[in-house]
Amino acid sequence: MNDTGVRAREVDVAVVGAGQAGLSSAYHLRRSGYEPERDFVVLDHAPRPGGAWQFRWPSLTFGKVHGMHELPGMELTDADPDRPSAEVVGEYFDAYERAFDLRVRRPVDVTAVREGSDGRLLVETDDGTWSARALINATGTWDRPFWPRYPGQETFRGRQLHTAQYPGPEEFAGRHVVVVGGGASGTQHLMEIAAYAAATTWVTRRPPVFREGPFTEEFGRAAVALVDERVRQGLPPRSVVSVTGLPLNDAIRQGLADGVLDRRPMFDRITPDGVEWADGQRVEADVILWATGFRAAIDHLAPLRLREPGGGIRVEGTRVVADPRIHLVGYGPSASTIGANRAGRAAVRDIRRLTATSAATV
Repeated sequence: MNDTGVRAREVDVAVVGAGQAGLSSAYHLRRSGYEPERDFVVLDHAPRPGGAWQFRWPSLTFGKVHGMHELPGMELTDADPDRPSAEVVGEYFDAYERAFDLRVRRPVDVTAVREGSDGRLLVETDDGTWSARALINATGTWDRPFWPRYPGQETFRGRQLHTAQYPGPEEFAGRHVVVVGGGASGTQHLMEIAAYAAATTWVTRRPPVFREGPFTEEFGRAAVALVDERVRQGLPPRSVVSVTGLPLNDAIRQGLADGVLDRRPMFDRITPDGVEWADGQRVEADVILWATGFRAAIDHLAPLRLREPGGGIRVEGTRVVADPRIHLVGYGPSASTIGANRAGRAAVRDIRRLTATSAATV
């Protein structure tokens, strides 16, 4: 029972999140003989299918998406590259949920996961409590945009927004926009906005690394291994793209040739009218767009005290070292569409062994 005396609904597995990682995990649960609602439940706080994709800006068409990998068991066919990715992926995820009868419950906000009785976990939500023998956490990062703090930030008279709030380039017409961040989102925003803005300034903490040549399987494995090593040490994960660099495609080459991707080092302070460097250089700006990434959305796991001194959760594969009942899918090395597919399968394989062992001891 929970604190209100209401009996928790019992399942073997609770899946939190219904993006790529959550749906992949649910698919593999179904393939392993688990029945939705009876043996497992999928809880998603988003208003509709699509995971974080449903919140992407309209100008991110499907043809501009890099590395979107299909969900297991169902191809994504005949997608119009000129349609917004939010629509294409949202419809695909919706069809996928229906095809495999995954019965995602939404919108449901998971507020906390706590230790329950008899070795079970209590998953507390705004729609009641579930008692589970294992948990697959697939909450991604979209709900935790990272905002760096700089002196004078609160004095800026213009507009500040994060990638998570990016509306598309049209709203910046005639304005001077400072784009902060050297990842894929930052460069995409910058090149779009440049066509509308009066001026753009690009700043990053580190010089961007542009990678030529194909993204080979061997290169990908090496990049994932670097991210995996961090989570094995209990450090906060870095994104895979942070260790692969930016692909030097035609759009990037054009941005470099046009001077749009003329990077400046990170400013030291923000003024009411713009940004300023330590040597006295200034840039006046109307907008600061923070394309500074996201952090793992795992605050609901705080009652379990899984974080290591380094600030992250130590994970081997997908399994949390401190609590083998919990698997993080879409975290660290599996934070990609293909990585989430593989991680979902691995998590379910481990959970089958766990639940079989615990059932045998009852």
